[in-house]
Formats: sequence, structure tokens, C-alpha cells
Amino acid sequence: MIFDKYDRIVFAGDSVTEMRSQNPVGEGLFDALGFGYVRMVENLLMSIYPEYNIRVTNSGVGGNTSRDLLNRWERDVLNLNPDWVSIMVGINDVWRQFDTPAMPDRAVTPAQYEQNVESMIQSLKGRVKGIFLMTPYYMEPNPADTMRARMDEYGAICKRLAEKHGCVFIDTQAMFDRYFAHQHSTFIAWDRVHPNQIGAMLIAREFLKHCGFDYNHEA
Repeated sequence: MIFDKYDRIVFAGDSVTEMRSQNPVGEGLFDALGFGYVRMVENLLMSIYPEYNIRVTNSGVGGNTSRDLLNRWERDVLNLNPDWVSIMVGINDVWRQFDTPAMPDRAVTPAQYEQNVESMIQSLKGRVKGIFLMTPYYMEPNPADTMRARMDEYGAICKRLAEKHGCVFIDTQAMFDRYFAHQHSTFIAWDRVHPNQIGAMLIAREFLKHCGFDYNHEA
């Protein structure tokens, strides 16, 4: 596994990351980590690798665009001195283009999105062991759907930035597409964005797949 003992992983993002976690930063006992994929990542790490004592921190805030996340980046990410940072943001950057089309200032264009995410990545260079860049997604199997097609543009930006800066690229959209060959998207998200526990587990498994995680590991 790529993590070392007592490493700290900070997950930065929007409501998909937050999922009722403590704001602006959640970690530790009870339900501070929320009920989404971040909680499941910690559950799996602590159950399979208990001797590692990996510290998992949730820095997701619902409704955030990449602009919002960048504005709180120093407080909620850099100042936490993480060893690893996972970034998954962009859903609201796109969503606002469709649910509030008369308010373009609420959305974030592809060019602005790329600049925002690249600023986050640049700020972490030399400070962390690694950066995970997870694509925003839309649980719509039809790639010709207008919002899905737009979201894919932002996912392509993530892939390009990951390759440019040596980040670990995690394609959550592709993962969901594979799943939808067997189940309809409403099975895991009524609004095609916010996953239930099954969807959260899918994201957690996809994340850990890129971490050398071994389900048969014995402490």
C-alpha cells in the first residue's frame, strides 16, 4: 500500500465528499466524517490495516464549486499539513450552468475550472507525498445528454492536469458507467449526483484501487 503509518489523507470537495460530515473539517469519533465515501475509505483502512493508524480528514462542503474550494483552500487543506490530498470537485461548477442558467456568475467555466484546480495542485507541490485527482461525474449513462457531455469536459481537464502534474488520476465517471451496465443510476442516486451507501462504497473502492490496497492484508 502506498500509505505509511500515521499518514494523514485530506479529502477536499463538495457535498459528495461532505455527506453530512462536520464542517468545515470533519474527522475523529462519532459521525464527524459523515456518511459518504470518505467514511467508507476510513472504515476499510482501519479494518484491514489497523496497524497503520491512517488519519482521514473530510474537508468537503456542500454546494462548493472549485472557486469556493480554492477560496478556503489554505484554511481547510494546507493548514492541516496533510501527507496526501484528494481533490474531487466540479459537479457544482457544471450543475449551476443547468439549474440556474440565468445566473452565470454562479457557475464556473472550463477555463476557470482548470485554473482553479491547477492552483490547488501547484500549492501542494513539495508539501505532500501525493495528490489524487478524482473526476466530477454525472450519473447519466447517455454521453449525449447535455449535462453529461458538459461534465465530461471537466473530467477531461482533470485527466490532463493529472498527467501534467503527476497526480493519481481516478476516473469516477468511467467507474459509474461500468456499473450502469448492470444497474440503473436511480438505484444509487435519485438526482444522479448524490450517492447512497452503495454509490459511496463504489467511490471508496475506486479510490483504494489506486492505493495498492489489499483486502486480504493481515496486520
